[in-house]
Amino acid sequence: MRHAARMVCLVAGVACAQIAWAAQPAPDRAAIPGGTFDTIIPPAEKLKVATVQPFQMDRRTVSNADYAGFVGEHPEWRRDRIARVFADASYLKHWQSHTAPGAAIEAQPVTQVSWFAAKAYCEARNARLPTWYEWEFVSAASESAPDARADPQWRQAILDWYARPATDPLPAAGSTAPNFYGVRDVHGVVWEWVLDLGSMMVSADNREQGDPDLKRFCGTGALSLEQKENYAMLMRIATLSSMQANYTSSTMGFRCVSGAETAP
Repeated sequence: MRHAARMVCLVAGVACAQIAWAAQPAPDRAAIPGGTFDTIIPPAEKLKVATVQPFQMDRRTVSNADYAGFVGEHPEWRRDRIARVFADASYLKHWQSHTAPGAAIEAQPVTQVSWFAAKAYCEARNARLPTWYEWEFVSAASESAPDARADPQWRQAILDWYARPATDPLPAAGSTAPNFYGVRDVHGVVWEWVLDLGSMMVSADNREQGDPDLKRFCGTGALSLEQKENYAMLMRIATLSSMQANYTSSTMGFRCVSGAETAP
């Protein structure tokens, strides 16, 4: 977080004050090489293969302390000022005050933030939310393999997380082991917002396939699912499908990315 260090100096017998501002640290993002992979949500063209261009992803989820810095810079996103169209009544309800999360949770991933708020945070950092394909591409990796989706032990570890009570305290952001790409917190901590949230809305009506609005939240998504045996990932999609852009949740956080978006 940006902070000020106040120094008092004496020049020619005259007291002077100088405020030195520490620059906002550069985001710690992992370089993701991109590639082509079998997706659980096939593109509208039903090719069942998605292409992800190279991009950079935050190595950890955004923390409460990170988000407090954003709220300080953009007070319109304070919980006492935000318009209800952008966040429901539970927005940042767990914070100690309108501007501070409190020492007990400042290192934890920020939750109780809406899609609108997460999107605004990333844009204020010259970044954006990841698309579903970008997130799916990175989340398929284990600690040692770029695609562990066929590994039953990897799947079971995710399901074990689902089974834990949601009331358990969250670990500090970035405290989990890095995956193959050096990205932490992908599984086992919080769910995460994606840019094209509307694509998570699933319908069996094939007439809705190919809707050009699927790639952005403003449209309603309708996509068929593949890899139905991959229950761990289907649970992730079911959770996103239940959310609207102004909803908040104690289990939903986010991270930012920069660089190219998923190719159409």
